[in-house]
Formats: sequence, structure tokens, C-alpha cells
Amino acid sequence: MTRTARTSEQTPEASRTPRPRTYRRALRLAGPLAAGALVLGGTSTPGAAAASGRTSACTDGAGARLCAAGDLVDATLGELHPTQSTLGFDQIYYKLDRYGSDKDEQNGDVNKRFDDYCETNGQDKADKVPSGATLADPASFTCEVPVGQESDDTLAAMKTVVIGPGGALYLTDGHHSLTSFLETPDGGPGMHIRLKVAANLSSLTQDQFWAAMQDHDWVWLRDENDNPITPAQLPQHLGLAGFHDDRYRSLVYFTRDIGYTAPDDAAEFLEFLWGSWLRGQVDLDDYDLTDRASYLDAVRDASEAMTDTDEDTVIADGRTAEDLGRLDDWNGGEDADDGEFDKLGKPLSDDEPGKLAYALDYRSRL
Repeated sequence: MTRTARTSEQTPEASRTPRPRTYRRALRLAGPLAAGALVLGGTSTPGAAAASGRTSACTDGAGARLCAAGDLVDATLGELHPTQSTLGFDQIYYKLDRYGSDKDEQNGDVNKRFDDYCETNGQDKADKVPSGATLADPASFTCEVPVGQESDDTLAAMKTVVIGPGGALYLTDGHHSLTSFLETPDGGPGMHIRLKVAANLSSLTQDQFWAAMQDHDWVWLRDENDNPITPAQLPQHLGLAGFHDDRYRSLVYFTRDIGYTAPDDAAEFLEFLWGSWLRGQVDLDDYDLTDRASYLDAVRDASEAMTDTDEDTVIADGRTAEDLGRLDDWNGGEDADDGEFDKLGKPLSDDEPGKLAYALDYRSRL
């Protein structure tokens, strides 16, 4: 089936510590890091690596990871280690319900999971998806950008990893996207995906590694109630069973392009920062999150709180509302019965259901 349209959903995320974005600053680290244990640079950029068609296993003869920042590494979902303990389950329920629906095909499109895979793999969007194609077999469908012909723009959508002690891969972006792939029937822990290497910290001890991860905002050490946790409390693998549900993380996801939009230089763990602030603005216990209309009320109240606050208001960790992508006008200036807010609330019976309807449908069947 040849695709005719596309929807794109990226999940930028932000951190607790008020520091400039990692990629924009020089490294000033003491001890082993200053001695060269941290590999962030390299002679090639991600664009150059892609242009040459290089997706490297980055291993030596003994299996040690030798990747440098900008390298593209092929990995299975099952070997990735999370750097956060919570997810917005309703965001993933939306994806899983839509992945299992035939609505996209009925609209003359391809199923969204193939678009999401191609985008995450640095190949833009899906092109041809024959009947019987599966995520487990990337050769069964094609993406618009072949491997080796990626651009900086298509590579920007890829998720990132840091290589830790022993060559372990720590996922620093994309927990929701990759968990959705893992949980969908034709995905699973053996599914392959390409990732961009943000840094190689494999020569550090565990204590040095986690200190560097926190310094560079590559880990979110808060639980579902916004309380601090330790690295030992992080899940060991992807998969819903290992995570806790953060309702405010889901709430922020549904306010996207209604109350805020992620800026190009989005802070790490951006949605968690908004979620921390919204806990003092909206009490989710006042809403029935099993009811679409009541959930939509919660989204409206949260998104209006975002746009009503001054752009200079500090939301969390020194970041202002402007820093976190606050929109000047609620719902892009559209009425509630139009724009992104209207799309969000469409019922499951609609030709193009809204995200809330998909999420609640999936949750109702658990």
C-alpha cells in the first residue's frame, strides 16, 4: 500500500537541573572525565555518517562498544536500559490502540506504526507497506529515505543512547516510542532499531557514569509522584511492566500544540518539567480519567493554565514557560470546536478518532 498522508509525533523530554543544553556547551569535567574518558566528539557528524551509509556495530573483537558521538548503532529493544522510571501510560495506550486499528488504512494511509518506525530509524516516513508487512521484518516494507541517504533533518528524529560501563546502551530519548514498539504484537524485545550515540562513557565506573549522566541531564531521577529516586530504582529494561504510570506525563502529552509546542532546542525531559508544574495547577483527582469528556476537561484546564501564565514564569528547574514552548494563544487561537483541541476529542466512531478515544479504548480492555 502506498501512503498518502502522514502524522508525526516526536517526544522531546527535559531535565531537572537548570543547565544549558548539553550539546551547546563545552565539557568542563574533573577527574576521569577531564582525562578523556568521555567521548562526545569525533571526526564525523551524524550527517556524515549517514551519508556514507554507515550504521556501525561499534565493537572490537572482544565485543566492547567503540562508538563515538554521532555514530549510528543498530540495537534490539531488549538490550536498551531506561533512564527514567515512569511513563505516561495513556500516551502508549493511544499508540497501541491505533497500531492495532485499521482506521489509517480505511483513510487510504498506512498504519501509523510504520510511519513511526521509519521516522525513528532516521528514514522520514513510510513509503510502501504491503499486506503482511511487520515491524519485526523491516525488509517487508520501505521508507521514503533509504538507509545511507539520510539527511540531517531525518536524523534529527532518531532516538539517542549513551554507552555505559561494559558497553551497555542507556536510552536517553524515546522511551515512549520504543516501549510502544516493544509492546505492539509485531514488535517485541528482539525488534531492531537504529539509534544515535550521544556519548561513550564506557570507560567510567558506575559511580562516575551516573554522576556524568546527571551532570548532562541524561537521566530523570523522579518517580510518578515527582519524588526523587536513585539510579538503582530505574527499570533494567523497556516494557510497561517495569515502569510506573505518571498521569501528569500523559496529561502534558495531550496538551501538545494546544498549550505548548516543543521548541527546536527543547530541554531534555521537557514534558516531565511541565508535569511537575501542572501538579500545582490541576488536581487530576477532580476528573474522571476513564471518561473522554472529563479527561478532555482536564486537558483544557491544563493547557489553559499553560497559555495563561506569563512567558517569563519559571516552570521548573529554572526553565521559563517560554523556554518550554508555551503557546501565546490557547489552541493556536482556534475555538474549542476547531484546531488541535477538537482533533484530540474526536470519538472512536469518527473516521479519524482523537488520541484520547484511542487511549481510553485500549485502557478499557486491559
